[in-house]
Amino acid sequence: MGEGMGQLPFLLLMIAVVYFFMIAPQMKRAKKEKKFAAELKRGDKVITKSGLHGKVADLNDKDNSCIIETMAGKLKFDKSAISMEMSTKLNAPAKE
Repeated sequence: MGEGMGQLPFLLLMIAVVYFFMIAPQMKRAKKEKKFAAELKRGDKVITKSGLHGKVADLNDKDNSCIIETMAGKLKFDKSAISMEMSTKLNAPAKE
């Protein structure tokens, strides 16, 4: 009976470690990506997660999509298909 009580604090510690190192950062990242998608506007240069480069031509909040203008024409994408990291790097000011 005493052995089971010793494992409880260890189990709680493991749950806390998993939360702080895996779940919390994932939730923070999802929140940032949602904010990024909500702040998209016409004319923004973006890169999709599949690597397609283009410029936002139109946004549709009803179905959470956007029209991206590329060299091949206009394509409709879901806002979640736009890569926050790659688009942010693309729009970052050039370092001297």
